[in-house]
Order: sequence, then structure tokens, then C-alpha cells
Amino acid sequence: MPIVWTQNEAANQLLEEDPLALLIGLVLDQQVKMEKAFGGPYELKQRLGHLDAAKIAAMDPEELDRVFRQRPALHRFPGSMARRVQELCRAVVGEYGGEAGRVWKEAGSGKELASRIGKLPGFGDMKVKITVAVLAKKFGVKPPGWEAQAAQWHTVADVDSAESMAEARDVKRRMKAEHPH
Repeated sequence: MPIVWTQNEAANQLLEEDPLALLIGLVLDQQVKMEKAFGGPYELKQRLGHLDAAKIAAMDPEELDRVFRQRPALHRFPGSMARRVQELCRAVVGEYGGEAGRVWKEAGSGKELASRIGKLPGFGDMKVKITVAVLAKKFGVKPPGWEAQAAQWHTVADVDSAESMAEARDVKRRMKAEHPH
């Protein structure tokens, strides 16, 4: 099932082809529309000229902050998201040699997959479950026991049209109302 999370085909394709782009999009997917969050990695790549975890990890934090704040800002909270994306890239470099796909490719079980994702900056319990669902439904990443670690509700993993995006947005809104921070 191809990814159709943004109005931009190139942004959608980047999410499908670049594991780091996917992780950055998932990190940005909070307190902004999903289309904005998942368009963020493409926009970031356009601004930087790359999506290289090692280069982003090594950037001057103020420079990355400036890139995030450039209009239109990459997120409603560009400063904190620039820091979180840089922390994510540092973790990918430190733990996975800069190869974001190793986060899931080397997981031997659903439990290990969830644990690896949960150790990444910006991935709380709900985001871990959503990410496991995305990896299984969009990328066929299904280590033994993945189902127990995946979101059991309608998430971005189930989005394949404008209608299903609207449904995912409604579910997200309802869940936020039921579980405020």
C-alpha cells in the first residue's frame, strides 16, 4: 500500500524510500496536521540538500534551529522539533551506524522492535505502537509477536486516501480528548 500522507508525491516517495525520513516524519507528527508532519522530512531535505543522519547529528544546533524556523516553519514548535530531530539523528548514528533502517531490520521479535523504537528520542508509548503498525502495514516488517506491540486503532498506518486520513485525524483527536497529557 503506497504512502499517501501528504499532497506531495515526492514527499510521500521519500517516506517510502528513506528510513530516516520516515522516523523524522513520525517524530514531527505531534501537534500539527499529519500532512504537515510527514511533509517535513522532504522540506528538511530540500533545505539541507540531504537527509544524512551523521551530518544532521553533527550540525551546529543553532543552524538546525534556523533551518526549522525558516518560513514556512517546519513545525508549530520549530525549536523543540529541531532539537528532537537532532537527538534522533544522534541516536541513529550512535546505535545504528547512521542507518535508520537497522532500527527495524535487525529486530528479532516484536518486543525487541518496540524496545528499539522506544529508545529513540521522540518516541513515547503511543508513538511506538503507531510506528510498529506503520512498519508492519506499509513495509511488511513483521517480526514474531509484532501484533502485540502494534496500535490496535486506526492510525496513519491505515491511511491510503483522503477519507482514511480524515478518519485517522478523528481517532487521534478523540484519543487526545480521552487522554490529555
